[in-house]
Amino acid sequence: MKSIRNRRLLSITLILLLSLAAAGCGQARSSGQDSSASAAASSDGASSNAGTKPKEKVTVQIGVQGKTGILVYAREKGFFEKAFSAVGAEVKWNEFASGPPHFEALASGRLDFGTVGGTPVVSGQVGGVDFKAIAVTGDGKKGNMIVIPKNSPIKELKDLKGKKIAVAKGSSAYNFLYMAIDKAGLKGEDIKVIQLQPDEARPALDTGAVDAWSIWDPYATTAVYQTGARILVSGEDLNINAPGFLIARTKFTEDHPDLTLLFLKTYEEARRYYLSHLDEVTDDIVKSQKLDREIISTVLKNASPLLSPITPEFAKAHQEQADFLYSAGAINKKLDTSKVLESKFVEQALKELGPGK
Repeated sequence: MKSIRNRRLLSITLILLLSLAAAGCGQARSSGQDSSASAAASSDGASSNAGTKPKEKVTVQIGVQGKTGILVYAREKGFFEKAFSAVGAEVKWNEFASGPPHFEALASGRLDFGTVGGTPVVSGQVGGVDFKAIAVTGDGKKGNMIVIPKNSPIKELKDLKGKKIAVAKGSSAYNFLYMAIDKAGLKGEDIKVIQLQPDEARPALDTGAVDAWSIWDPYATTAVYQTGARILVSGEDLNINAPGFLIARTKFTEDHPDLTLLFLKTYEEARRYYLSHLDEVTDDIVKSQKLDREIISTVLKNASPLLSPITPEFAKAHQEQADFLYSAGAINKKLDTSKVLESKFVEQALKELGPGK
C-alpha cells in the first residue's frame, strides 16, 4: 500500500474531483433542438407510453457522452422526443466529455438522467450529490482499456512504472487504471498520471507526450484502427467487473415517477432496437459521427449494453470498487454504496414492457 503521505496526497486530489468536474461541465453543450421521431421507435412502444400525462409542462434533461451507445443513438433517432412529446413533456440534451461532469449538473438541477461508469457514481456519493443509480447499463469488463502507441517498448503492465499515463480523473478509466497497476504490483506513486479528457488525450498519445492512455471505447478502438496503437490490457483481460449505471436526480424521480418509468421504458425500447438492427445502427453512426465503418462495427460488436436491475452481483462489484478506492486513499471515507442504488423503477419498467421480441 502507499505511504501515509502519498495516500493523503491522492485523497486530496480526488476530493477536488467535483470542483474539477464543475470546470469541465462548463464545456458541456446543451442541445434543445427538435429531433425527428424515427420509425425505429416502435408503434407498440409508443402505445405502451400513451396515457401517462405529467401534471405540468416538464423539460426532461438527459446527458450523453461519447460517439456510440444507446443514448447517443436514441438522440439521433428521436426515441425520447417521440415518447415524451406524447405525454406533453419536452427533452433537452446535454453533452459531456466524461462521467464526472454529470454530477455537477445533477447537483445544480441542470440534469435529470445520464449514463456513467461506476467510479463517477462513487465520487458523486462522496461529494454528497443527491442522486440515485437506477439501473445497470453494462458490466464494464469490455469498456475500459489501456492503450499504448504503435511502437511502444511497453509489453506488460509492470512496464508502466515511471511512465506518463493520460486519463480523465474520476472516470471509470481512472479506477480501472489503478486496479490494473495494482494487479501488476505497482502503486500509485509508480506512475505519472496526466489528467486529460478524451479529446485531449488522443493527440497526446499520438505525439508521444504520454506513454499510455487509460480510456473506454470507442476511443480505444479508434486509436487502434487509425494509428496502429495497441491495447495493452482490458477489463476483460483482468476480469474486472465494474458496472456502469443510469443515474437520475433524486428530486426528479420523486416528483415525476411516471416520467422516470417512461425514461427507462424508452431507453429499453431503444436498446432492443439497437441490438436487433446492428447493421442499420452501424450505418447510421458511421454517417453521423464520420468514422470508418470498420471501427464502429468493431465497437458495437464488442459492446454488450444492458438494462438491468442492480442485482446482488452488480451491487457487490460496485461496493468493491468503492472499497478499493478507499483502501488506495483515493476517497476519504468508506461508503455504503447501497444507499444510492435503487432498482424499483427499472424493475417496474421492465415488468410493464415485458420480454423483448
